[in-house]
Amino acid sequence: MTPIKYTALNPQGQPLQSKARLPLAPRLDSLDGKTIAFVDVGFDGGYEFLEQMQGWFARHLPATKTMLVRKPGNMLTDTPEFWAELKQQCNSVIFGVGG
Repeated sequence: MTPIKYTALNPQGQPLQSKARLPLAPRLDSLDGKTIAFVDVGFDGGYEFLEQMQGWFARHLPATKTMLVRKPGNMLTDTPEFWAELKQQCNSVIFGVGG
């Protein structure tokens, strides 16, 4: 009888390569007159949650413009063109997932 051989993956999910971390963007002084993009990555319930946030902003911060967009691809793929376009269209991004 041939012994069974198993292969196990690291359950911690640590990447083999580390990349330099980027600093967070500076905080805006005010949201008045600014445009905030709510970005959905396609996770279940994320779009609906961000719709609720957009409604809150409309009621409580009427001088702030908001836009709700879906990120192309999935949550794990990078889309440089999408981020460059957002950078031109808005002052800040709220990147959200649902659950």
